[in-house]
Amino acid sequence: MSILGLLCLLLALIAALTLVLYGLQRRALGTLARLSQQLQHSAGNGQLPGRVDLESGRPEIAALVRAVNHLLARAAPGTERDGAPPPALFAELGERIHEAVLMHREVIVYANRQFANLIGVDRMELVGRKLADLVPPEYAELVGENIRRRLAGEPAAERYEIDMVGLQGQVCRLEIASTPVAYDHGKALLITGVEIIPTQTQQQLSLGAEAAAEPQLLALRSLAEAIIATDKEGRITFLNPAAEQLTGSPASATQGKLLEEIVSLVDETDRRLLSDPVHQALTTGAAVNLSRRALLLSRANGHERSIELSASPIRDSSQELIGAVVLLHDVTELRGLARQMSYQATHDALTGLVNRREFERRLEEAIDSGHRGDGQHVLCYLDLDRFKLVNDTGGHLAGDSMLREVAKLLRDAVRDSDTVGRLGGDEFGTLLIGCPLDKARQIADDLTRSVGEYRFVWKDKIFNIGVSVGLVEISRESGTLEELLAAADTACYVAKKQGSGRVAVYSARDEALARHTGEIQWLQRLQGALRENRFQLYHQVIVPTHGDDGGPALEVLVRLLDESGHELHPAEFMRAAERYRLMGLVDRWVVQQTFTAIASGAMPVPARRSVAINVSGQTLDDSQFLEFVVECFDSSGVAPSQVCFEISENAVVANLDHARRFVGVLHGMGCQFTLDDFGSGMGSFSNLKNLPLDYLKIDGSFMRDLAHDTVNQAMVGAMIKLARTLNFKVIAEQVEDGSAVEAARRMGVDYLQGYAIGRPQPLQLAA
Repeated sequence: MSILGLLCLLLALIAALTLVLYGLQRRALGTLARLSQQLQHSAGNGQLPGRVDLESGRPEIAALVRAVNHLLARAAPGTERDGAPPPALFAELGERIHEAVLMHREVIVYANRQFANLIGVDRMELVGRKLADLVPPEYAELVGENIRRRLAGEPAAERYEIDMVGLQGQVCRLEIASTPVAYDHGKALLITGVEIIPTQTQQQLSLGAEAAAEPQLLALRSLAEAIIATDKEGRITFLNPAAEQLTGSPASATQGKLLEEIVSLVDETDRRLLSDPVHQALTTGAAVNLSRRALLLSRANGHERSIELSASPIRDSSQELIGAVVLLHDVTELRGLARQMSYQATHDALTGLVNRREFERRLEEAIDSGHRGDGQHVLCYLDLDRFKLVNDTGGHLAGDSMLREVAKLLRDAVRDSDTVGRLGGDEFGTLLIGCPLDKARQIADDLTRSVGEYRFVWKDKIFNIGVSVGLVEISRESGTLEELLAAADTACYVAKKQGSGRVAVYSARDEALARHTGEIQWLQRLQGALRENRFQLYHQVIVPTHGDDGGPALEVLVRLLDESGHELHPAEFMRAAERYRLMGLVDRWVVQQTFTAIASGAMPVPARRSVAINVSGQTLDDSQFLEFVVECFDSSGVAPSQVCFEISENAVVANLDHARRFVGVLHGMGCQFTLDDFGSGMGSFSNLKNLPLDYLKIDGSFMRDLAHDTVNQAMVGAMIKLARTLNFKVIAEQVEDGSAVEAARRMGVDYLQGYAIGRPQPLQLAA
């Protein structure tokens, strides 16, 4: 073929290829035109299609159609309902509203500027933290649990009030509302907060020269809380009647004065002058709170009142600072009751001396001081001689009266810097701070002389008693608290063996002698009593005050008989059994014998009533005791509902984990539980609510002279109120006269036990 022919063929191929490309382009342009027509038509009628259906063989056209369909799916109405607004849009809205706003999952994922201003930080610093970390400790558990339950869809409060603590220490109170929402492709909790006294609306409290609406004035004047308003210079413009009464100054006499000119604010612990809260609020532009230990002193009449105070700045509609408002809440009675409760928690109700718990706390401080070499201290252990004779002859009232008089003798015989405490029964302790041993020996001799010369008169009888004292020095080489108490007890034992009114200083040689005499003797006596069955069960009746609605019918008590058959005082062998870790064996004997008596009918239990059995702290700490009790139920056939175990408040606190297991298992089987000696500790309320208890037995010291002792009445009333809150019934023990019976019944006690009801009686068991 010639060259001309080849050129013609090539031109023909180029023309054909051009026609093919032109056709493909027209087809693609047609597809794009149809896509454009569908979208324009949908835009014209205001409704977006669910998708567009166009087919194209070209990959880029097909990809474009898929992208359009994806956008349509994202913009569909159903998707908008099921999803959540874009986070950017939500954030923009959150910044434009006045309320504090949070978005919370496990942690905060968004906080608006208003919330960050309350805390005093940049809002981005809040992301990743928990709301529960931004409130006082007493609110943390409430807030954390509420958020968890709301996110999980469980029933929980939708609104509640909390305090928020800022980084500068400012405190504000918020009303919190929460709503589960979908946010950023997941579930979250929308939390909004409104200040209880928002600064944006407080301009109405600026009641100076401007006239305020009469209803608002009437509302402010009618409030029971004290309200004071000032101008921007801090000068008073308004007092309501409650503020007049609290400050002791009429409103007319305070106009134009500063707050510090009519009252002084001091710390009630050290009387240190507190800074002016009005000045702080006006200077910082933030709310100021004095919620703890603030004391208001009136310059007009000198009266003192415990208060909680909040001062907030007042702003007008243009956010200009125009003054401050002060809210004062009188908490004098509340703090007085708190101090009274604190005193009762650290002092013996009978003698007014510090109790064993507080004495051991102070002793621990002295031991730490001795280990550091900060000074010389001495521990004295005192045991009264012939106290049992007074108790047996004159009764408990005589014994109590004598203990009160002896306590006064002991306080008068030591220095003001020393501590005197009642450690239990007729045992006392003194802690001589900064005292060398020879001086301590002189003080101990004075103590024994004062008690030896004392004569106790009861009715027509005169008693003379004595006291034995054991001393141990506290130094760098001293051991633990338990070792020091044991050493002092040993020295006291040696002094008692030497005769009444003696003093002994601890030495290792004396301890060895005591071990070879007293300890071995008590070990042998207790072990022999267990082996020879020389323990004796007693029972004391418990009666309901209002009808028969179940509960304990009697309490089982244990007594020990010596080798000649004479009954030993319970305090003697109980103290020895605890000291030598034998209480577990004694409690096992009591449980086994009681179950046998119930099963055999020797101890009849009325229908729907139960028998109370004491369990000591040592026994509660024994992990095998629970299995022993369950085995006794199985072997005896006694119904768990017929048994009510009594455990003391101190035993629960000291063995909380074992107590939870013991109480939880047996309560689940049907047993009942009583918290014994309630009120002697006062430090375990937060733990008690987590135990499935049924009864609170008020410590017998609070029942003495209940009809006339206003302090005991206040304490018993508070305990009954607490019991009602925890859904427990109340038992009063050691009720010893008719007036106490009537007072307890009138105050709402559910069950009574004591000499006025019935004395302990021996229980005769078949051999």
